[in-house]
Amino acid sequence: MTESLNRETWLARLRQDIAEISPAEALARQAQGALLIDVREDDERAAGTPAGAIGLSRGLLELRIEQIEPDRSRSMLTLCGSGQRSLWAAESLLRLGYADVRSVAGGMNRWKSDGLPLVAGELDADATERYARQLRLPQVGPAGQAKLAQAKVVLLGAGGLGAPAALYLAAAGVGQLSLIDDDRVERSNLHRQIIHADARVGMSKTESARLALAALNPRVQVHARHERLRADNVEGLLAGHDVVVDGADNFPTRYLLAAATRRLRLPMVYGAVERFSGQVSVFDPRRDDSPCYRCLFPEPPSAAEAPNCSEAGVLGVLPGVIGLLQATEVLKLILGLGEPLLGRLLSFDALRMHFGGYEDIARLCASAG
Repeated sequence: MTESLNRETWLARLRQDIAEISPAEALARQAQGALLIDVREDDERAAGTPAGAIGLSRGLLELRIEQIEPDRSRSMLTLCGSGQRSLWAAESLLRLGYADVRSVAGGMNRWKSDGLPLVAGELDADATERYARQLRLPQVGPAGQAKLAQAKVVLLGAGGLGAPAALYLAAAGVGQLSLIDDDRVERSNLHRQIIHADARVGMSKTESARLALAALNPRVQVHARHERLRADNVEGLLAGHDVVVDGADNFPTRYLLAAATRRLRLPMVYGAVERFSGQVSVFDPRRDDSPCYRCLFPEPPSAAEAPNCSEAGVLGVLPGVIGLLQATEVLKLILGLGEPLLGRLLSFDALRMHFGGYEDIARLCASAG
């Protein structure tokens, strides 16, 4: 009884010190630039969260709020389940020096009953545990994880670049992965194409990759397309996806892929490797400021200038580095994070352990005439 009285007394004091506003007022303040912070736990937010809110549980608020919003003059709004924890959260923000802080009265319960905008959560207990470390990132959270779950990514090639990219995209929770490859697993693939296994030599690469991805994350839908990309099927295979990962190993296929992605207005994450070096870039026809693949390679280089891996060889770990960079760019595009490699070419030299490249592909092409 004493503990209950102390709690009620403390809440009464907080309500005297902390300004409370209705969910409708909070929504209006959001539209004016206020930051709404949902301080409920991850499992609570899995059922849904207010549109535009940042998910940051009460226990982590003091540790991470400055990373999310260092500007202490910005209007801050706190929300919990019923409007009590948000008062404590608001008090913490005031103690940290945030000048304009308000708690949403009635919390999520009232927000829902008032019919205000929500982002549907898609995280059950398995997803909450599986993606726990990723969910702790304020820039991802349940809303970002839901975006990943809804995303559809197509990977051309289940080989050196497609293998690491597919593994990490599946592990991150991308909802659907479509793998296009007409090749079969050979023992010479295994030193770099880590999605395959010795026991699956002779199996189609798409089926071998599907088995590995299903074992890693059974939540992900994997569509295996054991066929070669051609002019008469390319648009049908790519349509309906959100991002294309280029893991091709020859220029004719890349030109075909690049032309189709421009027609379909699909972003393409380009990657290439040779011996000890690799390249990554992003071409996004949805944006007017994006160059295209032909801006970078107006004409295909000769076979002597750009031999494939079977002729020139490749260090086994190199496709892993480039494939993971491609996967990173895909996640950034889906989540809307950071700056994609749009109009930039990132080059990697494994022997010197050096990253370089071109910062402006369009200017490079212009200078080349």
